[in-house]
Amino acid sequence: MKRPTIADVARRAGVSKGAVSYALNGQPGVSEATRQRILAIAAEIGFSPSSAARALSGATARAIGLILARPAQTLGIEPFFMELISGVEAELSARSYALTLQVVADQDAEIAVYRRWWGERRVDGVLVCDLRTDDRRVPVLEELRLPAVVIGGPSGTGRLTSVWSDDAAALVETVEYLYALGHRRIARVGGLPDLLHTATRTRAFGEVCQRLGLAEATTVSSDYTGEEGARATRRLLSSRIRPTAVIYDNDVMAIAGLSVAQEMKLAVPTELSIVAWDDSPLCRLVHPPLTALGRDIPAYGAHAARHLLQAIEGAAAVVVEDETAHLTPRGSTGPPPSRP
Repeated sequence: MKRPTIADVARRAGVSKGAVSYALNGQPGVSEATRQRILAIAAEIGFSPSSAARALSGATARAIGLILARPAQTLGIEPFFMELISGVEAELSARSYALTLQVVADQDAEIAVYRRWWGERRVDGVLVCDLRTDDRRVPVLEELRLPAVVIGGPSGTGRLTSVWSDDAAALVETVEYLYALGHRRIARVGGLPDLLHTATRTRAFGEVCQRLGLAEATTVSSDYTGEEGARATRRLLSSRIRPTAVIYDNDVMAIAGLSVAQEMKLAVPTELSIVAWDDSPLCRLVHPPLTALGRDIPAYGAHAARHLLQAIEGAAAVVVEDETAHLTPRGSTGPPPSRP
């Protein structure tokens, strides 16, 4: 968990710590070629001139970081992240830690922020969300030796601690519930396809539908927004063989889907059943209230923060399975129409 220091830069560059100090602070005493080599090495390992004082003092930041590579405007309407952050904050405040939150455009920008934060002593550790297949952030965090907890998994997290929930089991429970109601044409509006948990859900959906003999089951990819959820729903409900039930990967898309069904004069649940992922107060405020998969998301965030604080203190990496989301049936699901 050692932070990069002036000594690390000096060792890699093959010069003295004094020479590194001259180069980083723009002072005479080193050649321009040596200065550029030192600056490149400092950038590579995440060390910057402004971190020198804290590096010498050994002070901690008493803060953890969370970077979200999503459009900023989508976060304000995404209950999952608001609830997750509330749980993180509750755990941190009890330990007098602060949360540093930043929204970036992509993974390249996210990795650059990790390097800067760690080099400048801005944070003592980070929470990592939206795990992707072959995620490039994992080896970078391992290389930096930056304490980190991945919210997701259990695969693809390398040597980092992870806190995850069994999305495949929750998806199977949902499809089996709809099948027991009599549905044979089930569709799913999924989230961003490059996210690991989306791929896990898609794979589980395909496997359970094949096991149950649901040949017409289909998944449509989306981006978690209401606009894309509505667009995907219109395509599904306008198809020649219309589904009698739709599962959505978040509550915002499910509510948009409900609105589209009502716009198309399809009664919910007598003509179409709807299930939302990430149960939230929004699911209970619409009519009919939405059947939803839910878990204690603030507790999920608190557990992740607790394990990150332990990692900062030097605890070994662990893989922790958290609560699995379970289905709460409400008014948006029922048997399919007898003559669909």
